[in-house]
Amino acid sequence: MTKTKPKGSLRIVSLAPSVTSILWAIGARKSLVGVTRWCKEVAPVGGLPEVGDCWTGDPAEIMALAPTLVVGSMPYKTETVGKLLENPITFLAMNPRSLAEIFADIRLLGRIVDRVAPAEKIAGKMERGFAALAKKSARDKRRQRVYCESWSNPRISSPHWVAELVKIAGGEMVVPAGQRVSDEQVAAAQPEVMVLAWAATGEKAKPETAYAVAEWKNVPAIRDRRVHVISDELLNTPGPPLLEGARQLFRILHGAPERKGRG
Repeated sequence: MTKTKPKGSLRIVSLAPSVTSILWAIGARKSLVGVTRWCKEVAPVGGLPEVGDCWTGDPAEIMALAPTLVVGSMPYKTETVGKLLENPITFLAMNPRSLAEIFADIRLLGRIVDRVAPAEKIAGKMERGFAALAKKSARDKRRQRVYCESWSNPRISSPHWVAELVKIAGGEMVVPAGQRVSDEQVAAAQPEVMVLAWAATGEKAKPETAYAVAEWKNVPAIRDRRVHVISDELLNTPGPPLLEGARQLFRILHGAPERKGRG
């Protein structure tokens, strides 16, 4: 979704932590003139003005930063985006669902900010890192049954790319990814491992809430006390943080430290 093509020096307002994490990783931080409050979890953006996201953002506040490009991601509020598009800016809408689409977004942003080589380096590092993890996990032929959760009320399973990370780490996501699920649905799936990565909570997800669900008392993950927390940004940020998220999944599933390669 675009309005006009940016001209001259880019002034980017990022309305998504994933966008900020990518721009920071590829060395385009000087192009950023505004971020959301959530971006500080994925990059040291202290000092940059904070605005709302694609749902809560105030278009007037965003435009006060004189951006030439605003980049956002799902979920969108129609009124917010509509008001932004009344202005002479470019709005780039990102909505990756898979790791392949995330790599494509990294490379796209690299082209936009003229950081093609650094973007390729970051995408390649992630691809090689995931491949190395997949090779290690393949040594164990048995795939562990995993339930990953991005929110607890209503209960929502982790995004599609997390299901890919689970597979890379040696598991199998046992409920549909990125969907609202019921306690009964999770119980019927009989996960052996549960991972909580609640959106916008950092590491504050609470395993005790899972252990208290009556419908889950006969679930293997509950019986064996295998409910784990991974910090939100490491699984819910479709960008460079996912590599560490995959490493943490590997450690959870295999019970041993995963040596970080040179990438």
